[in-house]
Amino acid sequence: MKKILIIDDEVNVGLLLSKFLTRNGFDVDTATNGGTGMECLKNKDYNLVLCDFRLEDTDGREMLKNIKALYPKTGVIIITGYSDIKMAVELIKMGAYDYITKPLYPDEILNTINKAIETQYALQEMAANDYSSDKPQKESKKQILSGEFVVGTSRASKELLKQIELVAPTNYSVIILGESGTGKESVAKSIHLNSLRANQPFIAMDCGSLTKELAASEFFGHEKGSFTGAFATKIGHFEMANGGTLFLDEVGNLSYEIQAALLRTVQERKVKRIGSTKEIDLDVRIIIATNENLQDGITKGRFREDLYHRFNEFSIQMPPLRDRGNDIMMLAEYFLKIANRELDRNVTSFSPEVVECFMNYRWPGNIRELKNVVRRATLLTEGTEVGMKTLPLEISNFKVTAYESHGNSSHSNGASFQDQSEAKEAPKHDLKNAALGAEHDTILKVLREVNFNKTKAAEILNIDRKTLYNKMKAINLK
Repeated sequence: MKKILIIDDEVNVGLLLSKFLTRNGFDVDTATNGGTGMECLKNKDYNLVLCDFRLEDTDGREMLKNIKALYPKTGVIIITGYSDIKMAVELIKMGAYDYITKPLYPDEILNTINKAIETQYALQEMAANDYSSDKPQKESKKQILSGEFVVGTSRASKELLKQIELVAPTNYSVIILGESGTGKESVAKSIHLNSLRANQPFIAMDCGSLTKELAASEFFGHEKGSFTGAFATKIGHFEMANGGTLFLDEVGNLSYEIQAALLRTVQERKVKRIGSTKEIDLDVRIIIATNENLQDGITKGRFREDLYHRFNEFSIQMPPLRDRGNDIMMLAEYFLKIANRELDRNVTSFSPEVVECFMNYRWPGNIRELKNVVRRATLLTEGTEVGMKTLPLEISNFKVTAYESHGNSSHSNGASFQDQSEAKEAPKHDLKNAALGAEHDTILKVLREVNFNKTKAAEILNIDRKTLYNKMKAINLK
């Protein structure tokens, strides 16, 4: 079970956080000051510390220094009020994983905590692998890889790793191209971790979720009272990433006006908060990701050509999971380890039928889909081996459908006997399954036609973007 220590001198905040996190499967302890918190750390190993910036006997800066010095494997998240955000950003540069602001929102807290713990596990695993290596230290490569990026044996995976190693030490801006779910953010983090900026912030920003009105404030920040609703000073993503790396996902969705402001900032290397006259010097490396053709966007007048060339100093094409061969099972094993940790389970392997199914399935949602499928299967598995019955219907039945569609009646090299018997027993005229199958096929077909651009897909399908996200999630495409 993952262990968390909450250090906050507001007893009610600590109590509420403790109850919420305990309900979500964490082992939680609380402390009301820095001294008590350090005593807790001395007597017990924690995965993560949530520490309020302002404490009775100390502050977040001193706590972070002490925790990093004495317990380097423990992650730290700073809890702060809006007035302390600037200091929280400085603490990130000193080694804090992230910060969360009061008032606290459950979904934000849970998401930040899970990402922090996953990052800690990845770094610890990397360190263990380095320690056990027989290579001399001077010959070993850094290769600090992030999250879902697993060094595979396929040609596509080796080529991808070579490109990361090549561009990481430079200050080049990078465009990462590829289908949705191929692990573009993980590659961006790996580039950052292997760069000279590794000890500085890595700030990720989802441009696809930004409205035109909010984009400027998110990018550049604003001063209190600079516009209606600006109740507090906000630090923009550029300023938060200063000295480090700013990762912009789905950059093709930005409005033309924001692209112009973005270009000025990138060219001048300065940023000015909305409502402020003070310019802040920037030293930020930019990595962008897109699943659409930006050249096509330039032709159609949706994306600025000058901004594209500013970003395109180096490009990386992400291979789809279906083209990574044996890497599929390496990734599945990796996600199984993570799921076992998250769920406190002991599932050790995949049945031969599941392995065969995974290797033949097309994985339209790529690595993200595989991770979701493995997590779901781990939860549903009753013994130690993942079986076919734990897989979603569209995956467990995929091989039968694929062979039938190619007119192949022989299953000697295709579906297993279990698949065949299940297919025979399944109702041929089940309207519910037929409707779900037709919906899945239609969504997948449209997504492929627009290269997994969800905004375009929603327009073609005549549904809103949120509905499309929900449907993709229901069929494990998100």
